[in-house]
Amino acid sequence: MNTPAATPPVTPAATTAPPAGEPLGPRRRWTILAVCALSMFLVGLDTTIVNVALPEIGRGLGVDTRGLEWIVDAYTVVLAGFLVVSGALADRFGRRRVFRCGLVVFGLASLACALAPSLGLLVAARAVQGIGASMLSPVALAIVVNAMPDPRERARAIGIWASVFGLSMAAGPVTGGALVEAFGWRSVFWVNAPVIGTALVLVAVFVPESRGGRARRLDPAGQVLLTLALGVTVAVLIEAPRIGWTSPLTLAGCAVAAASTAAFVLVELRRPEPLMDLGLFRRPVFTMAVLGAVAVFVALNVSLLLTTLYLQHSRGWTPLAAGAATLPMALGATLCAPRAGSLTGRVGPRRPLLIAGAFTAAGGLCLVNLDQDTGLPQLLTAYLLIGIGFGFANAPLTNTAVSGLPPARAGVAGAITSTARQLGAAVGIAVAGALVAHVSDDRLAQASRPGWLLVTCCGLFLLLVARASRTAAPRTPSPRPA
Repeated sequence: MNTPAATPPVTPAATTAPPAGEPLGPRRRWTILAVCALSMFLVGLDTTIVNVALPEIGRGLGVDTRGLEWIVDAYTVVLAGFLVVSGALADRFGRRRVFRCGLVVFGLASLACALAPSLGLLVAARAVQGIGASMLSPVALAIVVNAMPDPRERARAIGIWASVFGLSMAAGPVTGGALVEAFGWRSVFWVNAPVIGTALVLVAVFVPESRGGRARRLDPAGQVLLTLALGVTVAVLIEAPRIGWTSPLTLAGCAVAAASTAAFVLVELRRPEPLMDLGLFRRPVFTMAVLGAVAVFVALNVSLLLTTLYLQHSRGWTPLAAGAATLPMALGATLCAPRAGSLTGRVGPRRPLLIAGAFTAAGGLCLVNLDQDTGLPQLLTAYLLIGIGFGFANAPLTNTAVSGLPPARAGVAGAITSTARQLGAAVGIAVAGALVAHVSDDRLAQASRPGWLLVTCCGLFLLLVARASRTAAPRTPSPRPA
């Protein structure tokens, strides 16, 4: 998901790190990977586990499709908005410290979600959950990158990391369906508690402290503008189909989104240490990798939401059956992500990206003519193809993005890629929801067809990313001067 040629030495922690200058042993390095992967599994799971529970949440709280979109996107928008600053805080104050803080915030917010009596409180708790998750995603990648000094070993490790993350994203509907069927929709949040407790213990015992080579100044203006731009953009996508694309409120939202985006660019270009180094986007390979990450997660989240609503509303399936139908997607993502990491380490990103684009486009094409009676073999084949595409995409995209930044900025490197992912997830949910909102159950299949065409287009875009990656310079850019 190539990697920096070298990483900064791991800063020793008081009780867990080896003596200064002593490298971590193989067992310790792979244990650190396992601990980070466990936490990343949780972040990915909560991005998608709620999808299959949405119809039950809607019935339980009396919420329509528009409100259900906010339950998902409150998490993804906040997660996307805070990822970069969380990576910078981790580089400055210590990655393990921020990682543990994120676990605590995530756990407490999960309990609040499980107890929420209304839509407003559930959406608010999901937003706080997104803040906690933002302290986990980029920091986990930074910890793994710092623990793996050998580029080939690091490529394999990130491939495994991507496999776990991909599994969590794709397995969310399966897990959620089983939990909803057995214990009700609130159980999809209760399940986080034992995982959080286990992760806190393992991090304290095995993960050493590390920091960036030089503390960076914080950028509160950039953070506010980035969060505002993301939030308002997604809000317009969710609410405009209901209030009208030409309504004064929608036009005002578009103006605010455009103004905040322009202001963010101006602020970042003038800061000596910006929240997001926009100069990196002058490198075509880096830009295409980030856009590719957006496209992959648009495709995945459009697929998951449309599948959930179609199978439960239009076909009358139970949450467990609807979740089980996505098992081929989870299987494809899990089996292919490690292969993608290994392939990227050996031959570069182009080949796995070509595979990812071809399979994703093929999966979308399978369902562009979806109707009420589409056969189960066709559905399962489409989900398998999309899962394979997702599995092959993450490793080359993430490795390419990490390679585009100085090693000491590993936290920010992971944060930019993760921001692109979550932006794609939020946009995918908003677009899919807009397609089927206020559509009767018997017309839902026909209304969802543009969504599957969008999935196909995302796959075709990955082919363009693969073409661009062929000209990638295999080097890491020098750090910005102080």
